[in-house]
Amino acid sequence: MISSLMLPSATTLRPCCSCSIIPSSSSSSSSRRLTLFHLLTTGAIVLPPQSQFFGAKLSQANAAQNLFDWVQNDDRRFLHVVYSVADLDKTIKFYTECLGMKLLRKRDIPEDKYSNAFLGYGPEDSNFTVELTYNYGVDNYDIGTGFGHFGVVAQDVAKTVDIVKAKGGKVTREPGRVKGGSTVSASVEDPSGYRFELLERRLTREPLCQVMLRVGDLDRVIAFYEKAVGMKLLRKIDNPEEKNTVAVLGYGPEANGPVLELTYNYGVTNYDKGNGYTQIAIGTNDVYKTAEAIKLYGGKIIREPGPLPGINTKIVVCLDPDGWKLVFVDNVDFLKELE
Repeated sequence: MISSLMLPSATTLRPCCSCSIIPSSSSSSSSRRLTLFHLLTTGAIVLPPQSQFFGAKLSQANAAQNLFDWVQNDDRRFLHVVYSVADLDKTIKFYTECLGMKLLRKRDIPEDKYSNAFLGYGPEDSNFTVELTYNYGVDNYDIGTGFGHFGVVAQDVAKTVDIVKAKGGKVTREPGRVKGGSTVSASVEDPSGYRFELLERRLTREPLCQVMLRVGDLDRVIAFYEKAVGMKLLRKIDNPEEKNTVAVLGYGPEANGPVLELTYNYGVTNYDKGNGYTQIAIGTNDVYKTAEAIKLYGGKIIREPGPLPGINTKIVVCLDPDGWKLVFVDNVDFLKELE
């Protein structure tokens, strides 16, 4: 499946699936194209109508706007989030017995010295899932300071916390109402130390409801996700008492599907991303046009669009302005893979 690892410097690891992500350089002119596009479309550059330069650049600006319009109408959804764990069987047991997920599939690739498993609350062709990777002999990962948590909806948070305790799990925050709100929440950790925020809400089709990451430039990254990734800003909340600002983005209403929660802590512009959390995979109808939009908006492509060797699934891999990795996967190819 669509996976790769952020490797620790002291350990040589295999990629966590057939999708080996090989970095490639992004377009050196992407920032110039973005700046010119912005100036033309905002009216900051005014050229005489008879100018050939004006005509050519206006045509480029129109083409760029058409591309961003296509992004907004592309058939996109969160496919899965990928990260590495120290004990696959123990983690599967925790997710199924404590969090109520289902093991959807599991495979072992001894020739490449890794195993992986997909878990979630429904089939992969319609639900957001987690992809866990275990690399032979690696029993510890650095989660870093940039990763925040995964969010899971629980009908009864207190009961879920009791189950976690009974199974020997770690509870990092007891159930209680969120500050300034009425939602009951709690925090627990899986066996590798990834934090799960339990949110007491009416159960929906997609209980795996959020991925929270920390960023250093919130306005810049919001613009990137809106324009180049096609998400909508669902809400943005400034918390001066907590000295942070939170933005929630997604492809639909927050109550009905997974969202990306981005947190900016006042004055913090850089985070250690560690080597555990890897990426989010997103479905698209066209990886080539997706790559064009990413480049045009100043994003960094680290794997050019095209089919993966062996399975022919088309993907493109990029980094957002804060260096978080996104993999876009061809929708039709993804469904064929599942078959």
